[in-house]
Amino acid sequence: MTLDFIAASKLPTPFGIFAMHGFFERETGREHVALTLGDVRSGEPVLARLHSECLTGDALFSLRCDCGFQLEAALRAIADEGRGVLLYLRQEGRGIGLLNKIRAYALQDEGADTVEANIKLGFADDLRDYALCQPMLAHLGIKALKLMTNNPRKVKALQDLGIRVAQRVPLEHGLNPHNLHYLKTKAGKLGHMLGLLHQGEESKD
Repeated sequence: MTLDFIAASKLPTPFGIFAMHGFFERETGREHVALTLGDVRSGEPVLARLHSECLTGDALFSLRCDCGFQLEAALRAIADEGRGVLLYLRQEGRGIGLLNKIRAYALQDEGADTVEANIKLGFADDLRDYALCQPMLAHLGIKALKLMTNNPRKVKALQDLGIRVAQRVPLEHGLNPHNLHYLKTKAGKLGHMLGLLHQGEESKD
């Protein structure tokens, strides 16, 4: 995989003023972004989020997933820490793309869960490739991560790439009636560690 660094600039946000770093992936033509705050080159583990693009959740306020909630929570956490990185990876729909994601949503409207929908469309349950994180982190001078994720596959993928994950930090936000089944499927079929599901069940008792 060939990833080119293109440019960096300031990005003022409601959470703080981040540095935005742009990267171009030659093989796919995708453009990826890293947001950094504070000194991430010290060698100490950096609070980090690897966030796969979710137009519906991140920009259109969808309640079908927890992506937008996680994006906001991760940026807030980095701002509170005063130091961190968020990699925004253009891998919509766990790698199947936006239009196929809409097709998968249509199947979910008919009763399929998120994994079944992907399989019915001829895809694996998760097609994301985290190899591009390695050159992005290397360019930023980041040696180790305190990774905000509920997904053990993501931790393993980074470790297999030789990236040190010093700590997994849970990132559980956005549980609502519209995404309850989706989150249960992520926990049951994809192995996501979601304690909030148990809290939600307890609150119903």
